[in-house]
Amino acid sequence: MSRWDADVAVIGLGAWGSAALWQLASRGVDTIGFESRRPGHALSSSYGGSRMFRTTCLEHPGLVPLARRSGELWQRLEEEAGRRLFFPHGGLLIGPEEGVVVGGTLRAARTHGIEVRTMGAAELRERFPRHTGVPGHHLAVWEPSAGLLRAEDSVRAATGLARAAGARVRTDTRVSAVEAVPGGVLLRTAEGGTRVRRVVVTAGSWLPALVPGLPLRTLRMPLTWFRPAADDGSFDLERFPVFMRETEEGPVLWGNGREGGYEVKLGLEGYGPGARALDPEDDGERSVRPEDWTDVARMLPGRLPGLEDLPAQVAVSLFTRTPDGQFVLGPLDDDGRIVVAGGCNAHGFKHATGIGEALADLATGRTSEITLGFLSPGRFGRTAATASPMERAL
Repeated sequence: MSRWDADVAVIGLGAWGSAALWQLASRGVDTIGFESRRPGHALSSSYGGSRMFRTTCLEHPGLVPLARRSGELWQRLEEEAGRRLFFPHGGLLIGPEEGVVVGGTLRAARTHGIEVRTMGAAELRERFPRHTGVPGHHLAVWEPSAGLLRAEDSVRAATGLARAAGARVRTDTRVSAVEAVPGGVLLRTAEGGTRVRRVVVTAGSWLPALVPGLPLRTLRMPLTWFRPAADDGSFDLERFPVFMRETEEGPVLWGNGREGGYEVKLGLEGYGPGARALDPEDDGERSVRPEDWTDVARMLPGRLPGLEDLPAQVAVSLFTRTPDGQFVLGPLDDDGRIVVAGGCNAHGFKHATGIGEALADLATGRTSEITLGFLSPGRFGRTAATASPMERAL
């Protein structure tokens, strides 16, 4: 009898973990997945109904090949799951020409030959009349390949396909410790120990507790949904697609139109170096506060008129941030028994399928076709981290 309970375990079945489990199981790997609650639960970093997909990765030029591969795999996930997960209605990136959003988008497009189109503020207003108050010197970049992903549906689809391919999934089971043992890894839970040859740790906000020493901080991300004042269809996703809009004040306003029973989703990406670290177990940090929606609401009359004054729904999601704004993805040491992936920095969902494939490659000793060494966890131990352009600007 084998002394191993599985060849590979995946801890945390959010967007990244469920995709890794799907990839591993579809290759015939003896795999077991652990989820502390249920896939797609409301405390996950993958919660929120929708996420933006774009290929023009303004955060780092090395992410573009990963985004392209992820787009291919999102299509495969849709086909195998038999449900629609991606809505390719295009996307808008708005701001000053040399700013973080537009400048980074155009650099990525030029470097990698991505089809985009620029338009001035007047043309933007003509084509997308709900976007008002854009300064005359700002530009909009239209990316046809962008679109909206269904968040929780994607997690459940990947987990379901993994199960169908033979993966064992243990829900409502929290892994409390990950320990290297001779030849493998021991995972401790309340039910006892599980021994595996290798483990992939994608625990989101709980990653710092399982893998101490990684420079990760857990932050709050308020999410708001607003109803249109008039039901004329102008805020439907087809006419009000996913967008990021750099404001004169600094924060980036982002969102998407109505889709699948959800109202207009909006948020602010403007966390700064003073943001405090949080304990994901502190339920008080999940409580909604007035400041979670008032800053967004104050922006709407001059920028997105036509929405009701008060949000229809407010929720709080948590995510992890690294010092340089890039993911942490790779083995912890040379033997590769423990592979980690985290630090989504609030822009990791769109890459989930590609990251899942990369994690499956790492866990099975394959060489990935995409260069991701710049995401190695070891980079923080060798050099001082520097802030990314997005981090410096926000």
